[in-house]
Amino acid sequence: MATPVIMPRFGNSVESCLIVQWFKNAGDSIAEGEALCEIETDKSTIEVEAPVAGTVLDIFFPADEDVDVMTNIAAIGDAGEDVSSLRPDGAGAAAPVEEVQEEAEAQPATTVIILEDENDNTALTPVANNAGDSLASPRARGLAAKNNIDFSTLTGSGPQGRVIERDVQAAIDAGPRLSPAAAELVSKELVAPQRGSGPGGLVLAGDLIPAGSGVAPAPAVAPAVGETRTIKVKGIRKIIAERMVQSLSSTAQLTMNATAKATNLQVYRAQIKAGAESAGLPNITIGDMIVFAVSRVLPRHPAMNAHFLGDRIVEYDDCNIGVAVDTERGLMVPVIPQAQRLSLAALAATFKPLATSCQEGSIDPVHLQGGTFTVTNLGALGVEHFTPVLNAPEVGILGIGGLSLKPYPGKDGEVEFIPSIALSLTIDHQALDGAPAARFLKDLVNTIENFQLALAN
Repeated sequence: MATPVIMPRFGNSVESCLIVQWFKNAGDSIAEGEALCEIETDKSTIEVEAPVAGTVLDIFFPADEDVDVMTNIAAIGDAGEDVSSLRPDGAGAAAPVEEVQEEAEAQPATTVIILEDENDNTALTPVANNAGDSLASPRARGLAAKNNIDFSTLTGSGPQGRVIERDVQAAIDAGPRLSPAAAELVSKELVAPQRGSGPGGLVLAGDLIPAGSGVAPAPAVAPAVGETRTIKVKGIRKIIAERMVQSLSSTAQLTMNATAKATNLQVYRAQIKAGAESAGLPNITIGDMIVFAVSRVLPRHPAMNAHFLGDRIVEYDDCNIGVAVDTERGLMVPVIPQAQRLSLAALAATFKPLATSCQEGSIDPVHLQGGTFTVTNLGALGVEHFTPVLNAPEVGILGIGGLSLKPYPGKDGEVEFIPSIALSLTIDHQALDGAPAARFLKDLVNTIENFQLALAN
């Protein structure tokens, strides 16, 4: 009996996965545990292994398809087994059939049926063209009507010269591109030139010319448009897009900014760099030091270390701090669990391999779950202040800006310029008021400016 291969579920938050590539084709032999395909979640890239040994009987979805979790994506068994009962709804759509079925061909031409796909089995409607009476499928007629295509100019590629949908699409691809206004005006009296004055040669209403005149108006001067690229929103980018919109639409986000003197951070980091090798310390960055400061301040402000769940707020004792990581595949947020219990060196040593596995696409999804507060750092890119977006249901996220010289009052009324770091705190105003959030930010600034005291805590 054939065995289905199921799109696995990785945590309750993952609803679908993208099939990146298939390592096997239908008809190939495969061993149990051998990689069948590679999939991409919103967090990482994972290989799906064959649950049994046998022959790959069918593959239900092509590469680059986004498939719901717990859906059959393939079937493995003995050659020749029937897998129709394992095929999920909407999977494995047949390619267009361009020839007439034998039994249909034996009937009069007016009753011939051409199947463009397994869902389009309606009788064809006679349409006249240059070749005389012919037939066209409803889908071909609908596409032609939508794009103002004259059937008399088409030569069908289907059986007996029938016009099918691909013939209409070919005419659309070969012809001029019309703006909506131009498409409405095209008629027997007005025709479109091959190229118009709009972006990329788009034919505008003013570009239409009288039929038979052969004279095109001088195109208006339009900005030059180079090559364009269409990028499908999928995988991690699709998930990020959905979550950002959901975050902004379901929370009341308020951002407040502050600046902390970074002199002590710089001094201490210089000391660490000088003695790191002899002391066996990992590379510790300014960002690591600020995350460490956050881990010491959060326990004093439990309302910041919480989730807002609509009808209740859940405050956590453990500070599971997510730190945003920029990767080629998109933003990822690995979580440092129980950060309040870690030393600075242990915190840095915990985060570095998590960030690396994010960038390599090999991170275990479990390391991307359970965050209670998030830190995101754009300082290295020259950004000072910005508005970080909440990682809902968390009620707070801290943005770290770049180091810069800021003026402060000095001795004898003089102005001192001191290296400072910008901090941007976004909160969910549904769960937290501005004053307690401001107190957290003030406490954090004080902890950063007196960093050695935080180390002693």
